[in-house]
Amino acid sequence: MKSYTPENLVAISRYRRFFPTLPAEIQQDVYRRIRTLLLEEQQYCDKGNYKHIAQILTSIALYRSLQAHGKTEEEAYQIVSTEMWKALTPETFRKLARHSWFLPAMKKILPFGFRHGSGTGWRYEWHLDEDPKDRFHFECRECVYKHIFEEQNLMKLGAMFCHSDIINFGSLPFTDFRRSKTLCQGGDCCDFDFIRHSTDAGDGWERTKSI
Repeated sequence: MKSYTPENLVAISRYRRFFPTLPAEIQQDVYRRIRTLLLEEQQYCDKGNYKHIAQILTSIALYRSLQAHGKTEEEAYQIVSTEMWKALTPETFRKLARHSWFLPAMKKILPFGFRHGSGTGWRYEWHLDEDPKDRFHFECRECVYKHIFEEQNLMKLGAMFCHSDIINFGSLPFTDFRRSKTLCQGGDCCDFDFIRHSTDAGDGWERTKSI
């Protein structure tokens, strides 16, 4: 199993480019806080959750460390959210979505990726057999992000990660991304629904404003 050390987790997190710009004392404080979090959340630290734990624990440790070193809560959240979202690559998804094979590929890749990249604390409900070729929808019924952020009383950071999906999928060509609720924002599940159109948004259909 991959080594759950603070250094390794930060190195594969979305903060890996931002982290070296921080003062040494904050870096060491983040590492220290991650060590404590690893003990507190060890039940989720299995092989499947490795990449997820890197994002979750690094964001919590950084958020708390920035406040401990003089930032207000609002300033700390602004930094953590901005740097995390900055690491996303929505342009890649927009480029792929221009191809007619995008949705069929998503139907194969996402279930496979989630099956092999999710450990303790996850549960999905798929609808692959019932969906027509122009639709792909599923629900996440249990989420390790919700588990940990709720335990740490930091659901605000959970909602921050939920917004990543809006950034990645909210403006796909020919594809409407619909989501009405998430676990980290009080819903009973995260509902994901992709609808493929023959035309782009504004030409016969309006893009859904998802949360």
